[in-house]
Amino acid sequence: MTGVTHQDLDPALMRKQYRSEIVAEDSLEDDPMRQFARWFQQAANAHVFEPNAMVVSTATSDGRPSSRTVLLKQFDDRGFVFYTNYGSRKGRELAENPYVSLLFPWHPIARQVIVTGTASRTGRDETAAYFRSRPHGSQLGAWASEQSRVIASRAELDRRYAELEERYPEGERVPVPPEWGGYRVVPDAVEFWQGHENRLHDRLRYVGDGGKWRVERLCP
Repeated sequence: MTGVTHQDLDPALMRKQYRSEIVAEDSLEDDPMRQFARWFQQAANAHVFEPNAMVVSTATSDGRPSSRTVLLKQFDDRGFVFYTNYGSRKGRELAENPYVSLLFPWHPIARQVIVTGTASRTGRDETAAYFRSRPHGSQLGAWASEQSRVIASRAELDRRYAELEERYPEGERVPVPPEWGGYRVVPDAVEFWQGHENRLHDRLRYVGDGGKWRVERLCP
């Protein structure tokens, strides 16, 4: 690249010092979902861009992983919910292997939340209720895209969308695609990571233990 030296792009030289409040065990909620709700609200209050954006990592039955960014659409005591095409790569992998990891990368406030757990499909009524809440264009997009499948060109994708737009104009009820729906991730562990100076970060992990949660501190 003209005008750019290797040194300018050397990731080994890119360093930041994180200055934050220490996270003490006695400051945490008893339940990881309540603690997540607190941090999620703080991320939103800090104007983190799309605080509901999370990296979803799945794997095939033989352990080959893949990751992508997906938007969290709901969370409560039952877990974390996102929506996708069940025929997508992540959908196919979850059909083989239900174990999943979620990562919320809230870089501007030097925080991360890392979830490990098991994913299962939401009920069709729950899926339909969410689908109806989506903008009209997003509903059409769910039909137009055979997610993760090879397509000949962008023009082909646009043609599919235009045909759907003509068939279901604004105000027309769009049916829920049969291969589109939600996954709920039920956590078995949730780690709250807070960055600090000198790389002495706080890592506090909730681990499921006989129907209750225990908190353990990890070395950074």
